[in-house]
Amino acid sequence: MRTKVIYEDKDIMVIHKPAGLATQTGQIGSMDVVSELKNYLAAKGEDSYVGVIHRLDQPVEGLLVFAKNKRAAAHLSGQLAKDNLNKEYDAVVCGVTECREETLTDYLRKGNDSRAQVVTGEEARFPDARRAVLHYCVKEEAPPFPGTTLIHVTLQTGRFHQIRAQMAHAGYPLLGDVKYGNEMSAELSRQYGIRQVALCASAMSLQHPVTGKKLHFEIKPVGGGFGNIF
Repeated sequence: MRTKVIYEDKDIMVIHKPAGLATQTGQIGSMDVVSELKNYLAAKGEDSYVGVIHRLDQPVEGLLVFAKNKRAAAHLSGQLAKDNLNKEYDAVVCGVTECREETLTDYLRKGNDSRAQVVTGEEARFPDARRAVLHYCVKEEAPPFPGTTLIHVTLQTGRFHQIRAQMAHAGYPLLGDVKYGNEMSAELSRQYGIRQVALCASAMSLQHPVTGKKLHFEIKPVGGGFGNIF
């Protein structure tokens, strides 16, 4: 199983999704995180219910929480809707940002090409445009690779491809991102052997859906988007 279970009890599972594995796919015969977890639970003789609360893009690695029953699923979904399920990210961007930290505010809409379209300044023309806010800070003085910056990102909103689209719009596309990258990020990704999007959901805080206990989890990236940074 490529998925790594880092916490489990009778109500929830917190896992580390590897880069390149879909959270859930409708394709028959294609393995994904949900399928792996169902097989894992069945092999233990448990109910194989896996409640999907949130997702990560296929080329992105990081933390996800799943419910093992409907009661837990409803509670966790409520936390997500109220922005009480907090996620933080690490990313490697192309370029050396002049700002030690910055808040980006844009308007995004989902285009017809499965990409997030930034329409900031023209949002009045697009009734489906939604406000997107993120905050990033530089994580290390020395860049992980020449010409790049390692940043830590927190989201105030949860939009489709938000980090990837907003950072690219700001002039700092993520390494390994073929959807939102430019010629320079593509060249640096090739040069440094980065084959997946250099984005990791590296920290997550939530309230246990049954006990009410505050839980916090952190991981370090291990996959193709980060090379040997860590």
